Amino acid sequence: MRTIQKRKTVLGRLIVPAVTVAVLSYFLLHAQTGRYGSEAKLALNRHLAERNAEYAELLAKRHKLEQRVQQLKDGTLEKDMLDERARQALNVARDDEIVILR
Repeated sequence: MRTIQKRKTVLGRLIVPAVTVAVLSYFLLHAQTGRYGSEAKLALNRHLAERNAEYAELLAKRHKLEQRVQQLKDGTLEKDMLDERARQALNVARDDEIVILR
């Protein structure tokens, strides 16, 4: 009985590792620069930090407005706040006051 044996060449031994390296490098490239990669994650974290700062600023603004509204409610009405709102609504000033229009 005869057997036919093929001699393994150097090129034949390198085909599978070369294809494996090519496929792995493709996936590694997309893992870093793709839509959901590590660079996109850093950009999303920066965007989230900006939005959180804007949110904190809006919360502070809302808190100030809530305090002003609380001062206008019945029972805790301050005369200065009432005077300020009445003058602003009626566009009235005294003779000795200086009016600065914005």
